[in-house]
Amino acid sequence: MENKISIGVIELGSIYKGFEVQDVILKSNRIKKLVARTICSGKYLIIVQGEIADIESCLETANDIGGFAIIATTMISNIDPKIFPALTGATSLDIPDVPGLVLIETFSVAAAIKAADFAVKQADIEVLRIHIAMAVGGKGFVVLTGNEDALKSAVQPAIAYLKEEGLMTGYTLITNPHKDVLRDLM
Repeated sequence: MENKISIGVIELGSIYKGFEVQDVILKSNRIKKLVARTICSGKYLIIVQGEIADIESCLETANDIGGFAIIATTMISNIDPKIFPALTGATSLDIPDVPGLVLIETFSVAAAIKAADFAVKQADIEVLRIHIAMAVGGKGFVVLTGNEDALKSAVQPAIAYLKEEGLMTGYTLITNPHKDVLRDLM
């Protein structure tokens, strides 16, 4: 059976507990750290990558060690490879060739990542950016690029998921975005 790559998202309401959880999960699981940092409102965020069983074990350990400080632990299975560059800030964009943008704002980091994953699996689009928690009050922000029809198709499952979970702040579709708007999103 093929091993699918998954990610685990751990949001904590305590910085010291965040460092403690990070140390324990990195020592006791076969995972790769993607993000670990303080975020707005005195919280701590950890995002790790690995095989499903390893992420499940990691999240169980995080819940045990994090205790009172755990806000949420979430696993996103079989994640699309297009998510990783957007999550780590390694995407690039040819500014003159952007026919459209979809911007999605969510109430949580995990919701933003899941929304981006739903969207990119639906249509031929690119995930330009997944802005997580820092300087946005702990929320998530996703930027998708592509042609208008593909973006309209891609956004539907993402928005349905966010509405069902009560995690959508809002979204918009911008066609032929101004180059200054694109620069601000980079």
